[in-house]
Parts: sequence; structure tokens; C-alpha cells
Amino acid sequence: MENETKRTSRLGQIGIYVAKHFRIFVHEKGWSFIVFGAIISWLVAFVVGGKMFNTYENTKSGFFSIVSAGIWIGLFNSIQTICKERSIIKYEHRTGLHMSSYVLSHVIYQAVICLIQSIVMLIICSIYIDFPEDGLIFSSCIPEYLITLFLMLLASDVMGLAISSIVRTPNAAMTVMPFVLILQLIMSGVLFSLDGISKKIATFTVSKWGMEAMGSIGDLNSLPLKITLQYPQIQKVSNNAAYEATSEHLLKVWGIFILFTVVLTAISIISLEFIDKDK
Repeated sequence: MENETKRTSRLGQIGIYVAKHFRIFVHEKGWSFIVFGAIISWLVAFVVGGKMFNTYENTKSGFFSIVSAGIWIGLFNSIQTICKERSIIKYEHRTGLHMSSYVLSHVIYQAVICLIQSIVMLIICSIYIDFPEDGLIFSSCIPEYLITLFLMLLASDVMGLAISSIVRTPNAAMTVMPFVLILQLIMSGVLFSLDGISKKIATFTVSKWGMEAMGSIGDLNSLPLKITLQYPQIQKVSNNAAYEATSEHLLKVWGIFILFTVVLTAISIISLEFIDKDK
């Protein structure tokens, strides 16, 4: 690997490391991440059940469960990936490894894993959840949910890579992970009403945008409240602009997911450029 690194370009190094990641995937039972994600997806879909789209509350809770599971799966994919081989990276950096090539190779590899997990997650959810047929951009909502799940998982995954590039040990990474997850849950806008500074902080969380995308595709605002099923004379006062069911809003959220991925990738690269200063 050292000789290959010395004589190859940045693009060539990406290819070398992508191949390395997939060899590790094959020989070190990388399928465990797929299986683990499938189990989490099954638990969420089983609990949410087929009545998810009956009321506003059920649908919002169901989306929150799916978004939380997706963020958890994405973070778990990569939270220890870089820090566990930090000493190796440090040595190879001194022998010609470009950190941009190394990080991008991980992003490419993780994107493939996230795509597989998103497909598996959507298939499992479709077994238990009766999704509406119409989409905002496509004729069916299924491609829209798939793209949303993929971009959300990838943004969460690259967030894990960024954390893994900043901390120095796997134990430190696993210590940080619960705090990141709690922040995501709190800032989703589901558990608590967000105002002022908390609303601004939420703008930088994957969970907020995951909920907005899911709510838009599912046309959350059009669903009745539980109380209106018992008392039809009671009407909803207003709709939530965050769940605006338009193609423009959904495309905006997808763009934000991509921006998250790009910025977090840059943070990972910049952080690792200082790896030689490790004591």
C-alpha cells in the first residue's frame, strides 16, 4: 500500500482505498452493518404499523421513528471508521497519502453502503406501512422516500466520519455518539417546540430536515388530528410550513442534505491534515 500511495495521483489513491474498503467489507463481514440496519428498520416498521397514515399524530410519530433510525444507522456505520486506524493513516500520510483522497474514498464506500441500507429499509417499511401512492416529483412517492432515506443516511454517515476524524480513539467516538444522537432527537422539532436559539441550532441538524422531507412527501398537513375524528366540528387552526407538500420544498431539503455531506467531508479532510501533530 505504501509504494502504491507514493506513485499514484489523488484520483488513483481514491481508487486504491475504495478497493481496500470493499476488500475489508468482504473479508471482515461488512454485511453485519446491512443486517443490523435491517433489524432496526424491522423494529421501527413493526411498531409503527399499518395505521401510520391515519392521523397527523400517528404519521408524525412514524416519520420521527424512521428518521431517528436512519440517523442512528448512518452514524453507527462510520463513527469508529477513521479513528481506529489513526496511527496507520498518520504513517501513510507521511509517505504520500493525500487526506482528500482518503476521506473521499470513505465517502464513496459509505455511499454504497447507505444506498443498500436505504433500499432494505424502504422494503421492510413497505411491508408494514401502507404508503400513499402519489409523489411530489415522481408519479409514485417510493422513489422520493428512497432518495430522502439515502441522502439522510449519507449525511448522518459523513457526520460520523467527521467525528471519527476529529477524535483520536474509538472509545472517544462512542462517548460522543450518544450526545450527537440526543441533540438530533431534541432538535427534530417533534419532541419539543423550537423557538429562538434552539430553532437556529436545529437548522444545522439532519433530523430537522429529515422530518421536513418526510412530512412533505407524506403531505402531513393534510392529515386529520386525532381529536377531529371524534369531534369533526373541530378544525386544524393552521398548517406547518415545514411540511409544505411541494416539489420545490422537497428539492430544497435534498439540496441541504447534499450541502451537509459536502461540508462534513471538508471538515474531515481539514481535521486529518493536522494528524502529524498527534502526540
